[in-house]
Amino acid sequence: MAKQKASESEAPEAAGKAAPEADAKPKKAREPKEARPAEGAKGSPEAPGAATSTPAGAPASTAPSSGPPISEKKKGKQPGIPPLRGKRLRGQMKSLRAKIAKEGSMPLKKAIGLLKSSKRAKFDETVEIHMSLGIDTTQNDQMVRGSVPLPHGIGKTVRVVVFCQGDNVAKATSAGADLAGSDDVIKKIQGGWLDFDVALATQDMMGVVSRLGKVLGPRGLMPTPKAGTVVPAGADVSAAVKEFKAGKVEYRADKGGNVHAGVGKLSFDEDKLVANIHAFVDQIRAVKPSGVKGNYVHSITLSATMSPGIPVSI
Repeated sequence: MAKQKASESEAPEAAGKAAPEADAKPKKAREPKEARPAEGAKGSPEAPGAATSTPAGAPASTAPSSGPPISEKKKGKQPGIPPLRGKRLRGQMKSLRAKIAKEGSMPLKKAIGLLKSSKRAKFDETVEIHMSLGIDTTQNDQMVRGSVPLPHGIGKTVRVVVFCQGDNVAKATSAGADLAGSDDVIKKIQGGWLDFDVALATQDMMGVVSRLGKVLGPRGLMPTPKAGTVVPAGADVSAAVKEFKAGKVEYRADKGGNVHAGVGKLSFDEDKLVANIHAFVDQIRAVKPSGVKGNYVHSITLSATMSPGIPVSI
């Protein structure tokens, strides 16, 4: 009898425990609220601000219900993608390229005349020369680097800074240097001032100027003897300043063995451009490395800022 009473008392407890489990199973099988039809159903809740009805045959909108609409990027405005050219400009460039391909390599004066006649930019374009050299840039003895003074300048105001001390400060300033000095100039550059195009230094100042290697080196402004921006001991500082202010051009061969430089403006007279180009080409030929075998100058190309390249025979 005791066993029977105990089993009867345990039965309601077991039934109470089993009841929640039995009720839990149908809850899992219930349809989630998100899956219930929300549009067109009576009494169904709708998101605030949403349309109450959708016209028949209208496409379903996939745009988010809240927040500003996503605007499409305009064509030609992405970084690295130039804007589209007009039909007229495309035709001009196509005819100019066809004319250059038909003529082939042409004399220097004819190439300059073609550049002047094909001018289309509103600003004064820079005339550039590009020379392909037969050098091996992996060899240190075949590096082509230096500077050359052009007889008629480059048509640009050159800002020159000189690292010097003593009497050379007055000489550099009188020759037209924009700033000259030693520790004061170094502190100004370390503070972030870089509003200059050429940096010159006397030989006795190179030990101090070496502090600026991380600042001037990546920008190509570090004075170096190979570029002619280090004034040797006993040399005239004012003469070096005057050469760079007048239009002394630096050149350096890239990894492909090519040399590029600006040799004037398109507004220059034809004779001035010819003289500048001849001076630059003669300088490149004069610094031919002794280890170069075969043809040294492979090709010479002339171009303006907004024009295609024209092969030149000099």
